[in-house]
Amino acid sequence: MRVVVGRLAGAQIQLRAPGAKDGTALAAPTNKNCTVKLFTVDPTMHSRPTQAVILAGGRGTRLAPLTDTLPKALIPFHGKPFLGHVVDMLREQGFERVLLLLGYMADAMIDHFGDGSAYGVEISYRVTDADDLTAYRVKEAADQLDERFLLLYCDNYWPMQFDRMWRAYVDSGAPAQITVYANADGYTRDSVIVGEDGFVTVFDRGRTTPGLSGVEISYAILDKAAVLPLLPDRQELFEEAVYPALTARGELHAYWSEHRYYSVGGHERLPLTEAFFARSPTIILDRDGVLNVRPPRAEYVCRPEELRWLPGAREALAAFNRAGWRVLVVSNQPGVARGRMTLDDLAAVHRRLCGEAEAAGGRIDRIYFCPHGWDEGCACRKPAPGMLFQAQRDHHLDLTRTKFLGDDERDGQAADAAGCPFGLVTESEPLLAHAERLLGLHAAGRTAVAG
Repeated sequence: MRVVVGRLAGAQIQLRAPGAKDGTALAAPTNKNCTVKLFTVDPTMHSRPTQAVILAGGRGTRLAPLTDTLPKALIPFHGKPFLGHVVDMLREQGFERVLLLLGYMADAMIDHFGDGSAYGVEISYRVTDADDLTAYRVKEAADQLDERFLLLYCDNYWPMQFDRMWRAYVDSGAPAQITVYANADGYTRDSVIVGEDGFVTVFDRGRTTPGLSGVEISYAILDKAAVLPLLPDRQELFEEAVYPALTARGELHAYWSEHRYYSVGGHERLPLTEAFFARSPTIILDRDGVLNVRPPRAEYVCRPEELRWLPGAREALAAFNRAGWRVLVVSNQPGVARGRMTLDDLAAVHRRLCGEAEAAGGRIDRIYFCPHGWDEGCACRKPAPGMLFQAQRDHHLDLTRTKFLGDDERDGQAADAAGCPFGLVTESEPLLAHAERLLGLHAAGRTAVAG
C-alpha cells in the first residue's frame, strides 16, 4: 500500500490515496509494510502549466544522410516539419509558450519557427553546443524554465490529451510524471517497471533489468524545484540524471498509455510516421444496433440469414465510401464463448455483412471482434478499449481525432478509455444522420483549409 501525503498552501496535512477526491482524509496507516511518502505541494500545484520545453539539439546520426543537411525535427511529413506537427498539438492542448533547446543546426530551426507566431504560440530558444547532452541543455536553460513545465523529446509525437495527464499528475501528488507507452506490441524495447499504484519502481534506460514493461516517451510534467538539484555539472542524459533518482525516492509517477507514439528516431520509423500524419479519415462503428438490428439480450446473430440491416445503415456506409473514409467495425461477440456459434459461423455472418455493404456501394475495411465471455477479464471486450487500440496500431490512427459510433453505454466507456470522441446511435439519430453530419463537417473543414 502507498499513501500519498499532500500539503496545499495553508492547509493541514492529510493522508490521501492517489486518485481520491480532494479533501478525502484517510486514517494514518498502521501496517509496517505500508509506504508513506511526503510530497510538499506548492501553492501553484493546481495551476496548469502553459510552457513546453523541447529537447531538439542532437545530431540525429541514426537518420543520416537525411540529417547531414537537415535537423531531424525538420524532416517534413505532409507539408509540415515533424516538430511543426508537435507544436500544433501543443497549441491545441492549451500551451502558449515553447522553449526549444537547440544545438545542431540551430539556425535552421530558428529560421523555420521564428517567434512562433506562424504556429500561434510564443517560441524562444536556448542554444548550446551540438555535442552537449540533454541534462546540460536543461540546466543551462534554468532561468527560462517555468516553475512547472512539460518536457518533450523533439523526435516523438504522441497524441496527448493534456487535461487527463494533468489530473493524473495532480492526483498522484508527485513532483514528476512521465508518459509510458505500454508497448504490448513490442514496438520498441521496454525501459520501466510501473507499480500498481502508478509509480515507477524501475527506470532503466539501458533496458537490461528483467521484467521491464513499458517505455518512457517523455511528455513529462516536471516540477522545476525537484528537477534542477538533480542535474549534474558533467555531461549526462537528462533521463539518466533525473528519472532514476526520482524513482529511488518514490517520486516518479507514470501516465500509462496504450496509444502508439510515432517518431523520427530512425529510418524504420519514417514510413509509419508518414502513414500516421496522412490522417486518412476513418470512422469506427459498433455492429449490433448500429449496422444491424440488435438481437435481444443473450441472443446473437449466429447465421447469415439472421442478419437484418437497420434502415439507412447501408446508405451511410455508401456515403462514407464515396467520401473516401475508412470504415472499421468493433464488436463484442460472446456467443462464440457461450457455444452459440463457431468462429466459422461468425465469419459467414461477416461475409454477408461486407458483401451486402459493397453491393450497396459501401465498404467495411476491417472487422474486429471479441469472442470472449462476459466474465473472462480479457482486454478486448468492451468497455475495455483493447479493440480500439488494436485498430489504432493496425491503421496508424490518431484516436483523439477518430470518432467511434455505438449504441450502448459500454461503447461510450470504451471510447472514453481510448480517448476517442464518441457518438451515440439511436432510433432518432441513426447511423445515416451521424454520417451526414460528419461528412458535412469534414467537407467544410477541407474547404476552409483550401481557402
